[in-house]
Amino acid sequence: MKNPFNKLITKYLFLVLMSLTLINCSSAQDKNQVMKNSEKGVSSIETGLTITKVRTALNKNQTYIVATSYEGTIVAVNYSGEILWKNKLSGYMNHDIWAGDINNDGIDEIFAANADGSVYCLNSKGTLVWQFKQNDAPMYSVCVINKDNKAYVVCGGYDNSFYYVSEEGKLVDEIASKTYSIEKPFGKAEHKKLPPKGLHITNFLRPGKLKGKDILIVHGVQNSMNGDGSIYLFNPLEKLPFETVSVQKRGPYGDLRIVDADADGSSEILLGRTGAKAKGMTFRIIDTKSPNNQSIQDLNKAKDKASLKRGMYRVIQPEVINNNGKPAYMSLFGSNIVISNIGEPQSDAEVISTRFSFNDMFKDPNSNKVILASAQSGGSAIHIINFDTKDWKKDYEKLNPPGKIQEILSNSAEIKQNLKNFKKPSYQKESAPVYFMSENRNKQGVAEAIDKIEAKYNNPIFLTGGNFDKENWDRSAMTSEIYKKKRDRRMKYRLTQEEVLAIIDKKHKKSNGKGISYWGGHGNDPFMYQVSTTMKGMDLGNGNKTVLIYPEVVDSSDEFNFVMNEMYWPLANHSKTNNGNLYMRNKHLFWQADVYTPMWKPLVAGKYANVFVPAMEETTDKSMELSFTSRSGLWASGSVDSWGARGARDNASFDRLRQHSNQTLPNHFLRTMVYSISSGAQYIDNFPVDQEYMSLLWDLIAQGALYVPERSDILSFSPVHVSINNPNEEYLKSASNVKWLTFYKKGEDNLDEFAFSRLNGTWPGAPLTAWDFSRYAAGATERRLNFIPKYTNGMVLITPPQNGVFADKDAVRKPLAENIHPWYKNILKEYHTDGKNYMSADGKEIYKPSEYYKVIEEDIKKSASLLPITVSGNVGWVVAQTSPKNVRLTIVENGYINPNKAIATVKINTIKVVKIQDILNKEEFKANANAEILIEIPLGGFRFIDIELENEL
Repeated sequence: MKNPFNKLITKYLFLVLMSLTLINCSSAQDKNQVMKNSEKGVSSIETGLTITKVRTALNKNQTYIVATSYEGTIVAVNYSGEILWKNKLSGYMNHDIWAGDINNDGIDEIFAANADGSVYCLNSKGTLVWQFKQNDAPMYSVCVINKDNKAYVVCGGYDNSFYYVSEEGKLVDEIASKTYSIEKPFGKAEHKKLPPKGLHITNFLRPGKLKGKDILIVHGVQNSMNGDGSIYLFNPLEKLPFETVSVQKRGPYGDLRIVDADADGSSEILLGRTGAKAKGMTFRIIDTKSPNNQSIQDLNKAKDKASLKRGMYRVIQPEVINNNGKPAYMSLFGSNIVISNIGEPQSDAEVISTRFSFNDMFKDPNSNKVILASAQSGGSAIHIINFDTKDWKKDYEKLNPPGKIQEILSNSAEIKQNLKNFKKPSYQKESAPVYFMSENRNKQGVAEAIDKIEAKYNNPIFLTGGNFDKENWDRSAMTSEIYKKKRDRRMKYRLTQEEVLAIIDKKHKKSNGKGISYWGGHGNDPFMYQVSTTMKGMDLGNGNKTVLIYPEVVDSSDEFNFVMNEMYWPLANHSKTNNGNLYMRNKHLFWQADVYTPMWKPLVAGKYANVFVPAMEETTDKSMELSFTSRSGLWASGSVDSWGARGARDNASFDRLRQHSNQTLPNHFLRTMVYSISSGAQYIDNFPVDQEYMSLLWDLIAQGALYVPERSDILSFSPVHVSINNPNEEYLKSASNVKWLTFYKKGEDNLDEFAFSRLNGTWPGAPLTAWDFSRYAAGATERRLNFIPKYTNGMVLITPPQNGVFADKDAVRKPLAENIHPWYKNILKEYHTDGKNYMSADGKEIYKPSEYYKVIEEDIKKSASLLPITVSGNVGWVVAQTSPKNVRLTIVENGYINPNKAIATVKINTIKVVKIQDILNKEEFKANANAEILIEIPLGGFRFIDIELENEL
């Protein structure tokens, strides 16, 4: 396809770009400011906040930076590094921010599209001017557009409309997507429902120009992972678009920029791809003058592209800059900047790399600078690249962000240093074994570190992992037409059974008796190997462990019974006596919903307790605190003997349209794994981002500082638990439908009136309802990244029914009270739900969540006093008995990708304490008159506290 720009681009754009600073930075103060900052190629401004989005604003021709933090605080910063003001707004995330002058006074107002459904307008001093809200659906995009010398705010989001708002914050008009959208769902509904056609959310709203006139550019989408969406061009305030453009396939798109590269008065639209690996390495160019003449800028063609191909999820963010006198595309792609001069071969593109990726970028329209938001690994600085300096490339390559990143590294180093002097207490019981299934020994230094641990310790256990090609076998006899045809397009099906078995045999021999792990199948294709091949491969282990990993298994349709009967149950029976495990890396609501449907009854009954390992994909969904307690509940109930956890590259992708998931410093993985393993997780499937950093986790387990409990050791379960009965069909279908985005219906309950609510694709980052389990039990406030939940009153387990008509009288497992610590005998309290409503144990009474939650919440609070210890604060915590007179309290800072120093308030309830001490740094603590201890948890860190008791438990 021909590039839409003509040969005059270079001439025109060079003149435009070189004159921008003089035209727009006309004040003497701005000129001096530009000269002052021009000396540095990259400068950093520490904010103390995790900055997720950045823009620039004008105050009487003086430019300053506007940003939003992870938790929704708007902050203004000048180029000198001075923080001008902050406004916390609602306390919920801002999906988009914008700056524009709506009252024609030469001073920009600031607008924030918030997850609570509001658009907030602030003045240049950070004071709230007005709030606009139509409903609870998150606002997703906002901008300012002009018509007849009058400015309007345009905003839209997940209610399938966008709105024109006056400068006073009043509704001017609503434009419903159903009146013009050409979007339509694709694929078969199967066990999920598809949304109606002719609807979309407003992925982006941006002002543009066409032949010098103002236009509104709308990008509408229905699906967050598999849809390209469409572009709609509107004249301001008109009801229907004057042009509708089908985006040619290469989506989904997570970034949209408006430029005028050839300075002809008409905008070009740059659409940045979101995705992993090479699939995400393109952006699309659409010229508003001829929008069907679309072209692709492909970073795959760059001559130095090795650093681009790291297998992380990234959003490519393109812009146009002045590159030494030539107009060029500047693309931020993960931790890389790619510079490609317009009109020159894409193969000549230059790649400049640094260690960290960034949450966002914005081109200052008044200079040749780009503003970067914080580093994705928990950074807190804003970074400014000045492309007019000769040293910007060197400065970018060696960029070492100040603030939180340095504090994380320092705190981690301190833990590692303290561990060198640690000796496991003589009284401490042996930990349960931990199996690392995906560590890459081939990387330099990793094999040596693992060998050192294995030479001295029996725990952790490193399995020989790694996937390989799939079996090409005859499926013609399969009675399921659906599963007969299923294939995973990412895989190569070319091995014979003999070749598969030869690979498995080699892996077993290399494992030194530890065992192996590999993908046995996938939700896209469970039958990657014949069942007979998998069984024979297990036999080759001669009793050594074989862990078969099954990612993304979620299908509640009747057709899936075929898979259960033909594969899972036969493999489970074979595994019971051959040291095999089926590691079920399911997703969405599986462990709190689908597993309680009839087809999975043998698992829940405990018939295969030593085989199945509940784990989670933890991508796309926004319910980590639910999956965590659901897996724990099956384990505590005896349905399974062990459970698993995972740290993956796309864990941060709660919103798949904005996959800024390239955390190169895996501190969020480290803390999540410390919390999970201290809670009893034994099977760990980690994506190898930085194994040298993660090796701290291996050492903590090996030396016994991180105690791995049996279920009968844990003393931080709440006496109250919630059991799942016959999952409600609407709950099953709607709440797990996370990729389709257009289910919001005005005037209807939108899954608000559910015990577990706001779980479908409509609600990224949205506030939780008062009656949602995640709020009243797990201490969550929003649908976003609660990997280390609070559970202030003890972990409220989600379990199989124990009592009443819903209990399985034929279950093999013992009752919950007989599986967990004896402390819980006679104090357990069970509630019942189908995911939508609550009901009595006899099934005769149905209770609405919006009313009945108060009963459960009050019971949880009262029951907390029966626990030995409770902990409050922005932390996750676990208590486990390590000896007759000692318990280990593990406290983990819970900020995930937004780390912050925390204060944990430890309340001593029903035990008498002799001594309280941090086992690593030896700090001792004393309770105050209220039997409380305040413990500081370092940013990005955790602490292991030994509590010596006066009497045996």
